[in-house]
Amino acid sequence: MAKVLRDLKNEYNINLCIANGENAKGGRGLSVGAYDELINCGVDVITTGNHVWDNREIHRLFDENKTVLRPANYPPSNPGNGYILYDMGKYVAAVINLMGRVMLDAVDCPFRKADEILEEIKDKCKITIVDFHAEATSEKQAMGFYLDGRVSAVFGTHTHVQTADGRILPKGTGYITDVGMCGTVNSVIGMNTELAVNKFINKTPIRLELCEDSECMINGVIFEVDDAGKTTGIERIYRYEG
Repeated sequence: MAKVLRDLKNEYNINLCIANGENAKGGRGLSVGAYDELINCGVDVITTGNHVWDNREIHRLFDENKTVLRPANYPPSNPGNGYILYDMGKYVAAVINLMGRVMLDAVDCPFRKADEILEEIKDKCKITIVDFHAEATSEKQAMGFYLDGRVSAVFGTHTHVQTADGRILPKGTGYITDVGMCGTVNSVIGMNTELAVNKFINKTPIRLELCEDSECMINGVIFEVDDAGKTTGIERIYRYEG
């Protein structure tokens, strides 16, 4: 999959690659090794979500690497940063990580936190990308329209299944409800299908395991952004690697 990402970056002349890495360590959390692997694949900024604290190595990553983010609307006493100003050379881009509250932890309001961050960075860059890690599609869509015209793009993560609604919103913000996942094709959101099915049928606790199928896919979305920070093009990515 590393080769697929490198080929995509070359094919589309990608300047900034963002990946949500909160499931990179065995399906739960992010480790130092998983971080290194993602960076070596060509990822520039790694966002997270509700599984951010599942692996204690995340504390070391927050201490050493500013390119790893945690949702900005976690209480401020937590380690880590919720956004980054990433220098791409010709341009500086802000990457903001937020998390929803519907069916997830009762964190601070992501809408108010977005307002707060945008006020902080308003004179520092024109390109702003938001990873909104949320369960409810309605909450994701609401965030997209709330930020329309104020950020360059909003993409959703967390549900692992790519949605077909990638589009440019009325005021110029690129949007997709969920970018999908990078993982095994014949799985239940990356997990062993037999174990996942049994969990639903039997309704008893079952420890899920990663699916080891050799056929993998890489999901994503490419936003083309102009000098004013508006999205001018959007394309969903769905590639296979056998």
